[in-house]
Order: sequence, then structure tokens, then C-alpha cells
Amino acid sequence: MKLTVVPVAVLALLLCGSPGARADQPAFTLTIKNHQFDPVEIDVPANTKVLLTVKNLDPTVEEFDSDDLHREKVITGGHEAVVTIGPLKPGTYRFQGEYHAATAQGRVVAK
Repeated sequence: MKLTVVPVAVLALLLCGSPGARADQPAFTLTIKNHQFDPVEIDVPANTKVLLTVKNLDPTVEEFDSDDLHREKVITGGHEAVVTIGPLKPGTYRFQGEYHAATAQGRVVAK
């Protein structure tokens, strides 16, 4: 009987879920509409890894971009993406929409 590693790895992912995602991991949602983020500020627990789902409700592409969080994620119009952030020290971390930086501004506040 010959067992290959690829099917076992796929089975493990199906049984355990995606790597890095946990059921007890805090999750938050951020939307982009009219080239603006809503909400503008998201309060997250400090020193905890969190999942941030970014939903782009606009028909055009936008990029979630943050030098503070060290994250960049392109999200096509009408789609969503999940960004993992943290664990963060207490403080304020700014983000923006790369393609509409004048209007798409926001911040994550770790408390």
C-alpha cells in the first residue's frame, strides 16, 4: 500500500480548517463603499491575533494598505479578503486604500 503525502495534507486541512485560523480567534469586518472604509476605527484586543475581513462593496479594485500593520491586500470590486493582524501592542495603527488614499482612511486601535 503506497500512501502519498499530498492527499493526507489535503485531508488534514479539510478536517482542521485553514492554517492560522482558529474558532476562538477574534474576527472583525471592514467594508469599503464609495471609496471609504466603514467603520473608520476598529477596536481590537491588544496582544491577540485577529482576523479582519475586508469587503469591497465598490465595483472597482482597492488595496488595504498599512505600513503600521505591515499588510497589503488587493481586493477586487464586489469581493472580500481576510487579513490576519497582530498580535499588536496597545496603540493606534493606521490603514488606507492605496487607490483612493484621499478618502479611504482608517485605524485599528489595540486596547
